Amino acid sequence: METDMDMDMDISYRPMRPGEETEISGLIVSVFSEFVAPLYTPEGIEEFSRYIGPDDLRERFLSNHFTLVATTDERIVGVIEVRDENHICLFFVDGDSQNRGIGRTLLEQALAMCRENSPAISTVSVNSSPNSVAVYERLGFVPTGPEQTKNGITSVPMTLTLAAPGRRA
Repeated sequence: METDMDMDMDISYRPMRPGEETEISGLIVSVFSEFVAPLYTPEGIEEFSRYIGPDDLRERFLSNHFTLVATTDERIVGVIEVRDENHICLFFVDGDSQNRGIGRTLLEQALAMCRENSPAISTVSVNSSPNSVAVYERLGFVPTGPEQTKNGITSVPMTLTLAAPGRRA
């Protein structure tokens, strides 16, 4: 599925494939290091790093998580991971590929999968890094609490309310 914004990049969207964990982890590390890590304490960086290792991604992939990727020329440029059909755990787009609709399309496809797997779903949550709050707000999320820090990771809890099935939000 392509959007008009993706045409110049020839973006494809699909579920993560076994064996892609190392490439996905590398993308996340790169984007995190550039955009998020400067806001975190060393403890937060270490905590996050433990969560995104290839083995950790693989374990979650085999349990109650699903991961979608955006690719161009066989290179992964975006990733979204969802837990229990209602919580976004990871959502990263390569810095050079941002502001082209890739994240929005990843989110739309993830929400479609959530609804397919859990038709009664009414909300999706995320703990946004402080620098991503405006991005999530543009995607329809609203803050549901104050900024918080746990194990060195600072985040803002946010929720997206979904329209009833068959109706647009």
